[in-house]
Amino acid sequence: MRGWWWRWCRRACGGGGGVRWQQTATQALLLYLLTFCVLLPACCHRLLYSYYFLSSAYLDAMSEDALQESLRRGQEALSFWQSSPPAFTDVAPEPQLLVTVVTAPRAEGRDFHYLLQVMRRLSELLGGCGERRCAEVVLCDVDGGEGNEDAKLLRGKFHVIGGRERRREDVNTFEREKRDYAFCLRQAFRSLRPRNMVVLEDDALPRHDFFGVLADLLSRRFAAHTLYVKLYHPERLQRYWNPEPYRILEWCGLGLLGACLMLLTLPSWTFCFSHLLLLAIYVMAAVELLGRHYLLELRRLSPQLYAVSPATECCTPAILYPGDASLRAARYLDATFCSPGNAKDTLLYHLARSVAGERAHSVEPNLVSHIGAYSSIRVNPARPKLL
Repeated sequence: MRGWWWRWCRRACGGGGGVRWQQTATQALLLYLLTFCVLLPACCHRLLYSYYFLSSAYLDAMSEDALQESLRRGQEALSFWQSSPPAFTDVAPEPQLLVTVVTAPRAEGRDFHYLLQVMRRLSELLGGCGERRCAEVVLCDVDGGEGNEDAKLLRGKFHVIGGRERRREDVNTFEREKRDYAFCLRQAFRSLRPRNMVVLEDDALPRHDFFGVLADLLSRRFAAHTLYVKLYHPERLQRYWNPEPYRILEWCGLGLLGACLMLLTLPSWTFCFSHLLLLAIYVMAAVELLGRHYLLELRRLSPQLYAVSPATECCTPAILYPGDASLRAARYLDATFCSPGNAKDTLLYHLARSVAGERAHSVEPNLVSHIGAYSSIRVNPARPKLL
């Protein structure tokens, strides 16, 4: 077998002396060993989304640091809103963009004040838009403020909608969450008739380029022909080795591009199929083991570099609904029933794929950070982990 492979590689590279091919093979072996056994382990063992991450050594400490940082932001946000005057209670009708924040009471993690963190970040971003706001913001409190102390605090500072009857509903948690979400979609659109709407859950913290990227997305042609655009996908699920077909194409393309660039810089290698294949596999393995998440971060250099792809199934912390798509989404959700394993994110994903004429997209990298370590609908561990 080895003799056949050896002869084939030599023929593919135009013959050449055995000594030269042995040198190339030795160089390839050393390159693989040095990269995958020395360089990447040394550089990536602290990177959370790398295959080389040493979770047994670093996960607990990093998770605790993240919790403490979120707690600090939450307490600062609490102090900020306790002393802040009303600023966003007057909402202009028919805005170009409406941000609707959906909130419900949490049984755990109240000291982190996720909602207050999100609303403070939005107020900071809106303050940087100039005299004319780049969006209007409303708060959809599905519980009517009865058990949500953070929502009560914000009632005099933001325009608030919500308060639908929930207590008599004898349904599971996932169906109740879906009904709350659909209710907020309808109420927000009917109240203000926005041209476009973003729906944030109360633990989706916008990044600093949030509104700039949204403006660029809405200017692209695809936005007029989509049901929704997801603005978040869990980082741990962003790898190339994934069922999403477009990622496999991206992965192969990156491997070929990297291999071509390497062939231009390695004097003892030539443009032949075997050399190209060896280096393409090398590049593909390197970027996958490093972590696709870290390559996606390079796209933050400009809003125009953010990638739009077919929608992924999980999750719904932040979604853009262009035009009146929010009403269509609410109507589709009303006609379905949620259960464990079939939550609203799964329903929206399958609806967009099964309803004639509908499409759905995702944007990468994420436009929000999911800060909700303590879930409002699932059982929480004593101290949540990052992974």
